Amino acid sequence: MDRRIFLGNLATITVAGTAGLHLNFAEGTDNKPEVKINGIPKRILGKTGVEVTTLILGGVSGMMQKPMTDFHPAELANAALDAGINYFDTAASYGAGQSELNYGAVLAKRRNEVFLATKTGNRTYDGAMREVEESLKRLQTDHLDLYQVNGVSAKEDITLWDKPDGVMKALYKLRDEKVTRFIGVTGHESAEAMNLAIDMYQFDTILTTFNPVLRRKPFRELVLPNALKKNMGIIAMKVMGGGEGALAIGNPSKKPVNGNWYWDETPHQVEAAILIRYVLGLPISCADIGMKSLKELEINVTAARDMKPLKRKDQINLENLMM
Repeated sequence: MDRRIFLGNLATITVAGTAGLHLNFAEGTDNKPEVKINGIPKRILGKTGVEVTTLILGGVSGMMQKPMTDFHPAELANAALDAGINYFDTAASYGAGQSELNYGAVLAKRRNEVFLATKTGNRTYDGAMREVEESLKRLQTDHLDLYQVNGVSAKEDITLWDKPDGVMKALYKLRDEKVTRFIGVTGHESAEAMNLAIDMYQFDTILTTFNPVLRRKPFRELVLPNALKKNMGIIAMKVMGGGEGALAIGNPSKKPVNGNWYWDETPHQVEAAILIRYVLGLPISCADIGMKSLKELEINVTAARDMKPLKRKDQINLENLMM
């Protein structure tokens, strides 16, 4: 599918099908309305005050692939902007920098259309400063909107981040020098570690995992209220279960390794649109979803644009189904 066909389809599609799940969902009325109703809805990204689309183009999946004859990630990113998405998320580690390179091919011409977020996996001042310099070169820009400490681990000593040679010193300096407007933290392994990080440091945003699977319940019940109390921008990941999106119909199932927190799987799969409706029914800012084709982009944009969030009772029904 090329971009012209993709945009034509978006102009005619109103609601993506939900035949894979028969729960008789009604339109949600329990949730705060979005800031805008034209195109993809927008919400305020917490204390940043920035208005972002509820759907983000994630930097994994298609965006970290090397360009090929039949698929060029830059085409996907351009199509996302054309469809109204205004938020790109990536990381230095995605495809060993390939994701940032792919975005850079688009940002070189369309930087002013994008709220741009990337991440560092380094935990030292020197390491983070080197990594951000490399990221900026790949992204073909001189500034970020959001720079994040990536992948909080339950086993790491978070108190070390604020030492003189720690990663937080780098983030504070980059923010002071306006290399980045905001700073954030990401993680999907431990709800307790995420809460410790946001209690210890004054991050603007949190990117963490929300979907109906039981093992993500602590993130919904413990991390989400804490982040809301702090007025953080709250960004959902693992919406489709991570990996190849094993929670969504049409995606391959996974065989989870015991203790693996990268992907989720249950005996049931549902339509991708239902999973998007589920997370957008939570009091979050936006959903970060990796996509590997224009068709997936079309489905997700349509879901974000035209579907109402689930009511709480329907969220509970889905959680019970996916246990």
